[in-house]
Amino acid sequence: MDNFKVDSRLRISDLISNYLKGNLSEAEHAELFSWVEASEENSALFDTILNENNLETNHTEYNLFDTEHALANVKARLQPTNVKTFGLHSKWLLAAAAAVILCLAVGIPAYLHRSSQQAVAVIKKDHEIIPGGNKAILTLANGSKVVLNGAANGNIANQGSTTIKKLSNGVVAYDKNNLSGTQPAAISYNVMSTPRGGQYHLILADGTNVWLNAASSIKFPVLFNGNERKVQITGEAYFEVAHDKTKPFRVESNGQTVEVLGTHFNVNTYADDNDIKTTLFEGSVKIKTGDKSYLLKPGEQSHLKNGDISIAPADMDEALAWKNGVFHFNDAGIESVMKQISRWYDVDVKYEGKIKERTFSGEISMNVNASQILDAMRFKKINYTIEGKTITVKP
Repeated sequence: MDNFKVDSRLRISDLISNYLKGNLSEAEHAELFSWVEASEENSALFDTILNENNLETNHTEYNLFDTEHALANVKARLQPTNVKTFGLHSKWLLAAAAAVILCLAVGIPAYLHRSSQQAVAVIKKDHEIIPGGNKAILTLANGSKVVLNGAANGNIANQGSTTIKKLSNGVVAYDKNNLSGTQPAAISYNVMSTPRGGQYHLILADGTNVWLNAASSIKFPVLFNGNERKVQITGEAYFEVAHDKTKPFRVESNGQTVEVLGTHFNVNTYADDNDIKTTLFEGSVKIKTGDKSYLLKPGEQSHLKNGDISIAPADMDEALAWKNGVFHFNDAGIESVMKQISRWYDVDVKYEGKIKERTFSGEISMNVNASQILDAMRFKKINYTIEGKTITVKP
């Protein structure tokens, strides 16, 4: 291989390194993306490098890396068979790995994708769509509303003999320690709802922990009287149910009831998905719809579509990704990806022209700006524009 080709590939390696660090000039952006878009092989390899770097950074919270270990890791993943497929020399593999290692060594978040001069939309910082956060509204029994993200820590309200507190970590808890000896005859209900771009953590009076995803709600009693504990949800929620064998815990959602005694599970009941998914992590649950009932085992997921239930092995990482603060895509279609973006970033999504079928796999932090995810999708030949709070997806 002549020196010109070696120097050229080392130049690309240097551009990739600076791209990951966010240090490219506009001219260098154009140079790098001209190379990326010159062939499918270049695009695939560049995408692989980014994915390898993302995998490391997302699971180490961007701490400093041991470079020798990281180099071995990247070499193991970028196998020689892949290099043969791309028709590239092993020196290029080492150069590409070196670009990744340099960024790993200084702890650079590899997901910080920058758009290039050739992108359909060049997003300026003052026009960025920022990620969501802890946002929710609590509606009390008398109809009054408390904006939780604006409420101070401490006592928020009293509902009968129950004190509602906002803890120092932002969690809202119904304090069963302040219950009086007499229980009220009538059941009072509260509702917690999250907007698009919001999530929240709630502790019910029985000690059950509930995490609400964006654009979701839960209606629940201030106290669990009688012989059952029943709540109603919309959207998506993850439950860690406090065990009480004398009072089954029931979650009602759009024609389905999940019944448990004490366990960990996730229910995804977004109306626009047309598929209620219940994923079991621990214990056992009973799924009911109409006169049918099914038992779920840990690692299984039920699907309720058009009144019929099916049970299959679950992608546990995907089901719990939102609670862990990441997007996790496993051969997800463009509409599925954009639905999640719409909910978390509080944006509307439109489609323009004929969008070819594309699938996306990988994991990325939910703390990045929307354009950083969308820029990564460009390597699947998906383009976009942003105008206000609307993202238009284009071929």
